[in-house]
Amino acid sequence: MQRQRLADCSILLLAGGRGQRMGGRDKGLMEWHGQPLVAWPYRVARPLTDDLLISCNRNQQHYAAFADRLVSDNEPDFPGPLAGIRAGLAAARHPWLMVVPCDAPLIDEALLIQLYEKAQAVPDTAVMARRGAQWEPLFCIIPTCLAPAVEGAWQAGERSNRKILLTLRAWALDLDIDDPRLANLNSPELLSEQTPPQGT
Repeated sequence: MQRQRLADCSILLLAGGRGQRMGGRDKGLMEWHGQPLVAWPYRVARPLTDDLLISCNRNQQHYAAFADRLVSDNEPDFPGPLAGIRAGLAAARHPWLMVVPCDAPLIDEALLIQLYEKAQAVPDTAVMARRGAQWEPLFCIIPTCLAPAVEGAWQAGERSNRKILLTLRAWALDLDIDDPRLANLNSPELLSEQTPPQGT
């Protein structure tokens, strides 16, 4: 299948967390099958956009090789993924911002295209992945026109991306409840148990 660029869509890889389940280590740079974890979603996202962002709060010199631009939280002490999403919405060059966590090495091009195509069908509305009844708020696409509403919720004290997007009437991209592509390898145990996607 020929790779295609997603028109008018920036992509943000979230790598700005505290890494608590990794013992405080920067999980995006944890090695998995010979590459840093962030390299796996990067290889899928890179051909699809000309505006690839990474949210990171440390080790910027290492992440710079995997992004067009880096963004970071404007508040200290790792306030959570929503802080990175805020920064991404402010920096995005395109009308859409797709969000993917750095510890999701099993994503594929088809998943990102599904998110994008769903968003095109519901303009000015966010789309979140959902498995069964379980929302997956870090796999989403948000129109940047919603940035003021996200910022307003943040300033009011909300820190949950899921709650904000549901309040803004986000649509669901419904996936199989056992879809392996959304696996978060956010602990050493999960990293050791999982094998790379086929064909890599």
